[in-house]
Amino acid sequence: MCGIFGIFNHPEAANIVYLGLHGLQHRGQEGSGIVSADGSNLYCKKGMGLVSEIFKDANFTRLKGFSAIGHNRYSTYGESIIENVQPVVVNYALGSLALAHNGNLVNASFLRSELEAYGSIFQSTIDSEVIVHLIAISKGRTVLDRLIDALKRVKGAYSLLILTDKEMIAVRDTYGFRPLSIGEIDGAYVFSSETSTFDLIGANFIRDILPGEIVVINNGGINSYMPFAKTREAMCIFEHIYFARPDSCIFGENVNLVRKKMGLQLAKEAGVDADIVIPVPDSGNPAALGYAEGSGIPFDNGLIRSHYVGRTFIEPKQSIRHFGVRLKLNPVKEVLKGKRVVVIDDSIVRGTTSNKIVTMIREAGAREVHMRIASPPIKFSCFYGIDTPTRKELIASKMNVEDVRRHLSADTLAYLSIEGMLKAVSSPPYRFCVACFNGEYPIPFTDEEINQPGLFDLPPMGSE
Repeated sequence: MCGIFGIFNHPEAANIVYLGLHGLQHRGQEGSGIVSADGSNLYCKKGMGLVSEIFKDANFTRLKGFSAIGHNRYSTYGESIIENVQPVVVNYALGSLALAHNGNLVNASFLRSELEAYGSIFQSTIDSEVIVHLIAISKGRTVLDRLIDALKRVKGAYSLLILTDKEMIAVRDTYGFRPLSIGEIDGAYVFSSETSTFDLIGANFIRDILPGEIVVINNGGINSYMPFAKTREAMCIFEHIYFARPDSCIFGENVNLVRKKMGLQLAKEAGVDADIVIPVPDSGNPAALGYAEGSGIPFDNGLIRSHYVGRTFIEPKQSIRHFGVRLKLNPVKEVLKGKRVVVIDDSIVRGTTSNKIVTMIREAGAREVHMRIASPPIKFSCFYGIDTPTRKELIASKMNVEDVRRHLSADTLAYLSIEGMLKAVSSPPYRFCVACFNGEYPIPFTDEEINQPGLFDLPPMGSE
């Protein structure tokens, strides 16, 4: 669920990319990088940690040029080490190239083994580097030709930004799994994973890049290409449930409004007698407002979040995730004491956080705790960019709703139905990927691909 951002032909390119990455910090906290171009060379700065920790004033003097791309890392493939921080930068037959990737390739290990057999030497363990090697070995005359060749061989989810010394290329896979939008500021084109960053820098939103579209910008102007065979769309519904900022428009719809509609629908499907509705902040806030409105139960803030702690779901280590819950949330005893409380969260993945939240609310004096989840049970792994790599980690894959309720020690537990979730979006249901809920994966893959060693660590499909 990484964040990517780029700008072409602006005198403050690196500084604007820094601001864009800051606005996309919620999409990845492990590492960050910026690569700039001045028409002759590429310049790179990368580091581990948060954007504000990596990029200081002195760093921007080396990031010369009028164009730049950046990346915030949230790992779904490869270790959390500096070598895996993007953008990937290489020198090859046509010059220098930098690539930033949001998504996940399902056949990366297979392609990597094939490339290594023919002599390719990899500098990282990330799937994104496979694309760079495929570009390098292509016989195409231009970067665009080589990129098309490369992408015809990969399978999976990708929104890409590619920077050379003289041009920028933006790509979205044919399924449209991950968002990528284009905007404009002072005559310069801007690309971002989320539209909220356009507001931050004062850019005007133009449109979303289409599934399967390649946009090329250079001094000759902007051109669009649709070189791939058309497939069904499979936009990730989890962008609306959890990952995107509420002030972003994702897949053409405001995230805050979609989450509120999910809460309204949840109140229709799973009402309960209670005294107050509280959210698990921050991603549960809009759904809780919707639930309160739909149920007529008063809304209150029963949990206060520390904004100096990152998002616990996307922390790479389980030990940090456990520790982060107490650091992140604190109950308001005066709000909860003696009350029948409805707790609204966006999702339950492993159940670790939810269990601790229920315990905290009870310890604060709540009389009853009713857990309501504004998405369906997550029963299947995601292969397209969400960190749910092993089904055995997903609590709903091995427990029914009643078992999960007992595990959480909640008085009642209910999830939003798949049908109810899809009612909250205006686009037709068939445009979305809901594979993590029903196991119906939009990209067909072979047993050989799914069982690649070290990639997914999954039991055979259909087993728990």
